[in-house]
Amino acid sequence: MKTSDIVVLDFGSQYTQLIARKLREQGFYTEILPFNAKLDDIKAKFPKGIILSGGPASVYADDAYFCDRGVFELGIPLLGICYGMQLLAHTYGANVRAANKKEYGKAELTIVKEHVLFKDTPTNQVAWMSHSDVVEELPNGFTALAVSEHSPFCVFGDDERKFYAMQFHPEVNHSEYGQILLKNFAKYICGCESTWNMGSFAKEQMKRIKEKVGDDKVLCAVSGGVDSSVVAALLAHCIKDNLIVVFVDNGLLRTNEREQVENTFKTRLGVDLITIDASELFLGRLAGVRDPETKRKIIGETFIEVFDMEAKKHTNVKYLAQGTLYTDIIESSVVGAGKTIKSHHNVGGLPDWMKFELIEPLKEIFKDEVRALGLELGLSRDLVFRHPFPGPGLAIRIMGEVNKPSLDLLRKADVILRDELKSTGWYDKTWQAFCVLLNVNSVGVMGDNRTYENAVCIRVVDATDGMTASFSRLPYDVLENISKRIINEVSGINRVVYDISSKPPATIEWE
Repeated sequence: MKTSDIVVLDFGSQYTQLIARKLREQGFYTEILPFNAKLDDIKAKFPKGIILSGGPASVYADDAYFCDRGVFELGIPLLGICYGMQLLAHTYGANVRAANKKEYGKAELTIVKEHVLFKDTPTNQVAWMSHSDVVEELPNGFTALAVSEHSPFCVFGDDERKFYAMQFHPEVNHSEYGQILLKNFAKYICGCESTWNMGSFAKEQMKRIKEKVGDDKVLCAVSGGVDSSVVAALLAHCIKDNLIVVFVDNGLLRTNEREQVENTFKTRLGVDLITIDASELFLGRLAGVRDPETKRKIIGETFIEVFDMEAKKHTNVKYLAQGTLYTDIIESSVVGAGKTIKSHHNVGGLPDWMKFELIEPLKEIFKDEVRALGLELGLSRDLVFRHPFPGPGLAIRIMGEVNKPSLDLLRKADVILRDELKSTGWYDKTWQAFCVLLNVNSVGVMGDNRTYENAVCIRVVDATDGMTASFSRLPYDVLENISKRIINEVSGINRVVYDISSKPPATIEWE
């Protein structure tokens, strides 16, 4: 098992993933575990430090979240952030209550005691607050290190136990020296070395895959997207003779996607590709299905069946490789009050009847890290920086039942959107762009005639790893041209709207 420099216990903050990303960017391998992870699972990571994340609860409330008390007895440095800070204070006897004045947004942080935690940062700096509770007094054995206008104990610590706490969020960009504070904790307090990068990750994964696979064969599922392409390239580097790459046309692809995928693997990756046309099977099983989670599960289960049928045509196939990302696992995990954000077709293992073992070499890294790995493996920039496309394909971009007429409408609109973004230079400036067929009819007028036709929503977002995203501020003239072309060129659509919601609270995909 890969050991971690830092383990982050997730108490439900929307910023938790940023903690791991900020530390990884600086070369410290960081993993996220749920707040209620078993102590043995935490110890198995051999962390040099632990961070308690923020969260929506209050430590004094009935719905408070608590980690295993043994976390505080591991003898390694610990940093509490926001809720994690209040949990640390509560654990060591301090009173935490609802604040008379809540703090949200930028605040002035003033350092009151020189400390290695603040190395290479000024005495006064901007920090980002997001809390409605306050620690009334210092817990036993702790000393105040920094204050803000409304938080007299904004940062405090115990150098003997190497326990520290911050009321603000150092992981967000609005905390101007937050990344340095996290680095100082990892480097100078935990003793971590900044050695983790995509080069070392690739070598470690290839060594691990070689040792695991031996003389057996690996069936690699690809979609033509970044994740599966990087997995295939990684496997090709270390077990090419034992690699079987399979692409399934599930009937939920974009226009000309099958041809593009086949060309990419043949001419750019030099990998033999087996293409299976299972479109009728997938669409048949999706007929009449409207629930988003049911769609995802049907598609995931059908993929597995198709791959299993293909595997039986070959000998010594023991493993199935897929492009599961860290974000997929996090968003499919139980958070907060026991709910998942969404299920992912790659997450949850294989059915009992299937005898494959999984190989998921990307499950420890974020999307931006996958792109860096792809470049490290020699993939082209246009492939590596292609917009993400979900495994369930267009099925989760059609509200309600998935059928051929709806797919045809959506494909035509989607081609126009991508063409316009590429011709105006906005495709490379954005993270992801697509159309959603709302299956909601609205009244319109065309050529003096009344129409009652479908509406399409355009979704274009800016992001780094997909865990958070903001809607792209496209110029009005670009939006106008997109709308005009879709309505004029796609019969059956008479209205185009633009999605200006961010993630959170919305997700990037609509289903």
